[in-house]
Amino acid sequence: MSPPPHLGMRTGIGFDFHRFSTTGTIILGGHRIDGCPALEGHSDADVLLHAAIDAVLGAAGEVDIGTLYPDTDEAFLNADSSELAGQATRMVRERGFTIVNMDTVLICDRPMIAAERPGIRAGLARAFAIDIERVNVKGKTRENQAGRGDGVEAMAVVLLAS
Repeated sequence: MSPPPHLGMRTGIGFDFHRFSTTGTIILGGHRIDGCPALEGHSDADVLLHAAIDAVLGAAGEVDIGTLYPDTDEAFLNADSSELAGQATRMVRERGFTIVNMDTVLICDRPMIAAERPGIRAGLARAFAIDIERVNVKGKTRENQAGRGDGVEAMAVVLLAS
């Protein structure tokens, strides 16, 4: 038996990975971090915003980011992921949902997340139009043991209320 549709709370999870580029500057959660190369991608390759967008869309029962903003569509070439997050937020709000909170993890050996955490949290809060106290960012390393340190992985969990 399924829960009643008015239950009101829904969770979503998102994941993404992008490899490092040889040029540019990395953007994580809408926050530019000097001294670390950009990530490769069709848009601005903001791996954290992509994971968070997927979590928001998933919690609302919408399609995933790749379906909504396909990398085969030239309209999204070099797209600002903060703007895509704003569009996804408006979409779920039109369906009657509010973002309660967002918990995220960045997995990478570089950049070091601890020093950049305040800026990343602020960027996520701005992109999704929520209070910064509702956003959490954690950094984990692979300690050069797994993988080759050739990119950044991101995970996000979001709680929506209706």
